[in-house]
Amino acid sequence: MQVSEGMSSEVLTVGLEHSLRDAARAMTERKVGAAVVMDPDQPGPGIITERDLLAAVGAGKSMDQEKVADHLSTNLTFAATDWSLEQAAEAMVRGGFRHLVVMDGAEIVGILSMRDIVRCWTSDGATCEVPEGANAA
Repeated sequence: MQVSEGMSSEVLTVGLEHSLRDAARAMTERKVGAAVVMDPDQPGPGIITERDLLAAVGAGKSMDQEKVADHLSTNLTFAATDWSLEQAAEAMVRGGFRHLVVMDGAEIVGILSMRDIVRCWTSDGATCEVPEGANAA
């Protein structure tokens, strides 16, 4: 299965000057874990994720005063639509992140999350045998 089959083609974007609360609210309303951030002074997009928001809260930052510009990730790894889901998952594991912005040339065409990959694999019939008596963590 390819990235194009698992990605969401509806990409949430937020601005650099949005507050962290604005970003969190938009992500919550759309039920997504990341938003793309366009910076006209950068060669490519950035991303702000749930993890970035949690790190800010954990550091005692004000969700109302802090701006997305100060908490986003840049220098992203991008996925191509023709990547396999295995390639995308490998890139995520290797890079330590859970979202990939999907590009077709210079155009953003989607976003792929680790949850999307798991959804595709499980609906494809992938299963995981859990030994009887195993405790959930």
